Amino acid sequence: MKRPVQAALLLLSGLGLLQTALFSDLYLRYVKAGMKPLLIASGVILLGLGVAQAWTAFRSAPHAGEHPPPRVAWLLFLPALSLLCYAPPSLGAYTAARETPRASAADVSDAAFDPLPATSPLPITLGDFTHRVRQDHTKAIGKRTVLMTGFATPAAKGEGWDLTRLIINCCAADAQSVKVRMYGHPSPKPNTWVTITGTWHPHGHLGTASAEPALDVRTLKKVPRPTNSYMDALLPG
Repeated sequence: MKRPVQAALLLLSGLGLLQTALFSDLYLRYVKAGMKPLLIASGVILLGLGVAQAWTAFRSAPHAGEHPPPRVAWLLFLPALSLLCYAPPSLGAYTAARETPRASAADVSDAAFDPLPATSPLPITLGDFTHRVRQDHTKAIGKRTVLMTGFATPAAKGEGWDLTRLIINCCAADAQSVKVRMYGHPSPKPNTWVTITGTWHPHGHLGTASAEPALDVRTLKKVPRPTNSYMDALLPG
């Protein structure tokens, strides 16, 4: 590949990374927030290499017999251009519907759970609700009205639909889902972000692995997609 083409590819890649990580929050669709400094540094390095390559190409005379790059090499520009011109959407219901829900941690003792605050409805994450339902032998969660936020996902089987969060350890490729089954309210369109209030839907023995993480929905309110959607947070944001 000719040096000017190499320089253009490096420059586009660097600009794309900086556009994604420095001048917008689009990088949160792909990686965790903690990766931002590394992405910015990578973008700066690629820009520096691109400038150096362009300067070398400008100062150097063309080599005799130099051939144009093969056509397939131009495909390398597509990922770089996509960062600048088109950002794929975040993972959502399509991925979650095909993802096995994140497994609960091993059984823990009652002492591992702090007393629930008196707030009603009680803000709680999907993961914490699941742990309370299946592991808290005091069964305190069974009498509480809770408030959770996530996006709607069609149920893989059975009745109802799933309130879902996707969680990543490093990047979108390792995303895992946390789901709570919703009963008693029609499902919003897939990928619709909502805040739900409701009470535990009795199914199985509360405080044991047989209990289903599920709610009888009392209220449903549509909310904007949070900026960082790959975390199990209390509220959008």
